[in-house]
Amino acid sequence: MTATARRMDAIHYPETDHMGEDALQRFIAELLRPLVAKWLATSGRRTFVGADQFLYFVEGDPKQRVAPDVYVMPGVDPGLAPPCWKLWELDAPPSFALEIVSQNHRKDYEKLPPVYGRIGVRELVIFDPRATARSRVRVRWQVWRRDGAKGWKLALRSMADRIESRELGCGLRAVGSGSSLRLRLAVDPAGDVLLPTEAEIADAERTARALAEAKLAISDAQVGAERAARQRAEEVARIEAERAREAERENMRLRETLAKLQRGGR
Repeated sequence: MTATARRMDAIHYPETDHMGEDALQRFIAELLRPLVAKWLATSGRRTFVGADQFLYFVEGDPKQRVAPDVYVMPGVDPGLAPPCWKLWELDAPPSFALEIVSQNHRKDYEKLPPVYGRIGVRELVIFDPRATARSRVRVRWQVWRRDGAKGWKLALRSMADRIESRELGCGLRAVGSGSSLRLRLAVDPAGDVLLPTEAEIADAERTARALAEAKLAISDAQVGAERAARQRAEEVARIEAERAREAERENMRLRETLAKLQRGGR
């Protein structure tokens, strides 16, 4: 091993720092990351989808790093569990990165886009959960893209509740408000159909089972009621038939009695 290589191995690349995210950032990223992973896997793309890990992009300088809230590594085994990434060891940089704006919005607005452009990210989405219609500076969405000869540029600024991600091949949509604000994937052209979370799928399955059980119970009750009604009808018919037979026997006895009386009178 050369002296240079030994010096490189000696450099410490921390897995994380402790600058801290606020809870809203964490909640948004925790919900979105598995949705992105599921969507890309469903569409047949081999990718690793991570969240809040350091991406080092200058060999030998651990200060040159970013930590996207959610990111996509194309062509990387989704089953990996790396503590951090050294981009010079990979075949390609992240194809997609999402930054959820913190209280220090100027850092996310001004400093991060050039860094992501430098490392070769194809699409960067900056989402500001604190942007409102009255904001003068803050904006809900900023989308930076690599666009051929035009290079790395700001492609979109929007206050809408949804945007389209070219790299993900679906929409990103803000739902809820305040501390309940979250990002979801919209999988139809209009952005109205949301990719369900695992919790929603489980809830839907429980609801479907409950409905199926209720329908079965209703069906069983209907069958039972029909059986009971049929049995009651059969019993009534039996009783009526027996009464008719008894009435016929009584008529025969009366006719016989009348015939005897008539013979005795003669």
